[in-house]
Amino acid sequence: MSRARADEEEYWHSSKFRAFTFDDEDDELSQLKESKRAVNSLRDIVDDDDDDLEKVSWSGEPVGSISWSIKETASSSTTSLESRDSSLPKGSSSYTALPKQASSYSLSSLFKGRNKLPSFQSLSDALSDTGVKNYAPELRRPKAEYKDYSSDWSPKDTVRRMQRGKVCSLERFRSLQDKLVLLDEAVAGNDGNVITAVLIFLKRTLRKEILFRELEVRQVALCHLIHFLKETGEQKFLLDLLRFLDRTEELALSQYREHLNIQDVEKRREFLKGCIGLPFSAEDTSHIQDHYTLLERQIIIETSDRRLEREGESEIFRKYPRKASILNMPLVTTLFYSCFYHYTEAEGTYSSPTNLKKTFKIPDKQYVLTALAARAKLRAWNDVDALFTTKNWLGYTKKKAPIGFHRVVEILQRNNAPVQVLQEYVRLVEDVETRLNLATKYKCHDVVIDTYRDLKDRIQLAAYRCKVERGSAEEEKIDSILNNMVRNST
Repeated sequence: MSRARADEEEYWHSSKFRAFTFDDEDDELSQLKESKRAVNSLRDIVDDDDDDLEKVSWSGEPVGSISWSIKETASSSTTSLESRDSSLPKGSSSYTALPKQASSYSLSSLFKGRNKLPSFQSLSDALSDTGVKNYAPELRRPKAEYKDYSSDWSPKDTVRRMQRGKVCSLERFRSLQDKLVLLDEAVAGNDGNVITAVLIFLKRTLRKEILFRELEVRQVALCHLIHFLKETGEQKFLLDLLRFLDRTEELALSQYREHLNIQDVEKRREFLKGCIGLPFSAEDTSHIQDHYTLLERQIIIETSDRRLEREGESEIFRKYPRKASILNMPLVTTLFYSCFYHYTEAEGTYSSPTNLKKTFKIPDKQYVLTALAARAKLRAWNDVDALFTTKNWLGYTKKKAPIGFHRVVEILQRNNAPVQVLQEYVRLVEDVETRLNLATKYKCHDVVIDTYRDLKDRIQLAAYRCKVERGSAEEEKIDSILNNMVRNST
C-alpha cells in the first residue's frame, strides 16, 4: 500500500517537460527537419497533381514523353514490387491495402511539427506561416483524386490518365481479358505513346504465342509493335512475330538487314551469300544477288589496288592517292572509282568499267554520266571526246550523248574545262535558246556570234559587239559579219 502511495506521489510531482534551455531550439528544429524528410518520403505514394506544374519523373524527363512511357512501363513491375514491399512488415506474404488508422496528427501538422491536441506546443508554433512554408510547403489534393490512391481505375480511366501524362501502374491488370480491354482502349484513344506503353506491358507479361495470336486480329496495335521492334533492334522477337504471321518476304528482308551489323567484310560476304536462298520476291532476289556479287568484286579490286598503291608501281595511284576504301560502297561509287583508276583496262578484268556495266546492267545514261565525271576530273579530254564519238555503218563519225549535251557542258564547266573544249560541246546543243544562254554564261563568244549570224540577227550582233573586248578577234569577226549583211542587203 505504501508502495502504491509512493508511486502516486511520484506521478503528481513528476513532469514530462524539461526546463527551458537554449539547446531546446536546436532539438526542435532537428525534429522538424526529420518530419520534413519523413513526409518527402511519402511522395512515392502521394504525387502532386497540381495542373500548373510540369510533371517530371525521377529520371528528369517530362511525364508523357515517349521515352518516359517506355521506361516507366518497363520498370513499373520492379518499382511497384519494391514500393509494396517497403510498405509491408517483414514476413508478409500477400499484398494488402494499408488500413487507415486513427491518428492525432494531420499531414499538415506533421509538416509543421504540431499536434492536434492543445496540450502540446513545439518550437514551430512560434514561427510565422511564411517561415514555415519556407521549410516545407503543404501538400493538398482535391477530394476527387482520392480514388487514385486505391488504384481502382478502369482500363478507360487508365488510358485517359496516361494520355494526360499521369503516372500509372499497369500491374493491376492481371487477367488476359483485362489486358486486352486495356489494349483496345489504348487503340481507341489514337495515342501512339499510350499504345506503345501498353504493348510493352503486354510483351513483358504475356507468352509470345498468346500475344501474337491476339495482335493478329488487331492490325493497328500490330503495326505499332512491329515498328517499335524495328526501332529498338529487337531482331529475334521481330523474326518470331513475322514467322508466326507467315510474312515470308518481310521476314526475309528483316533477316537481310542484319548484314548492316556485320563489320568484317568476309563475314558479311558469307552472310549475303546465305541470304540469296531466302524467300524474297523475284525482284528482291535479283537485288540480293547483285549485292553479293558487288561486294565480292569490291574485295578483289581492293586487294589488288592496295598492293599496287603500297608498291608504287602504278602512276595513277602515285599521282592521285586513294582517299578511302572501295569496300561496301554503292554501285555508282564503284563505277566512278573504276572509271577513275581503271578506265583503260580490258573488259575481261573485274575492275574494268565496261565489265561492271555489263555485269550489273547499268543503263547507258548512268554509265555516261559517271564516266564523264571521272574523266573530266582527271582532265582527260580525249577520253571525254571518245565517250561521245560514234561511227555509222559508212564510217562517218558523229557525236551523240544520251544525257543531252547541255548536261555535258555543265559537268565540263564544273571541272574547269578550257573554253575551247566547252564551246565544242555548246555548239552541239540543239535548242537555240539554250545554246545561246550557255554560250553567253560561259563566254563562248564564237558560238554566240555564229548563232546570231545563222539567225541573221543584226540587232543582237550589234548589241553583243559591246560585250566583247575592244580590238579582239571576236570584235573583228562581228564587224566582218555586219558588213557582209549590209552588203548583201543592198
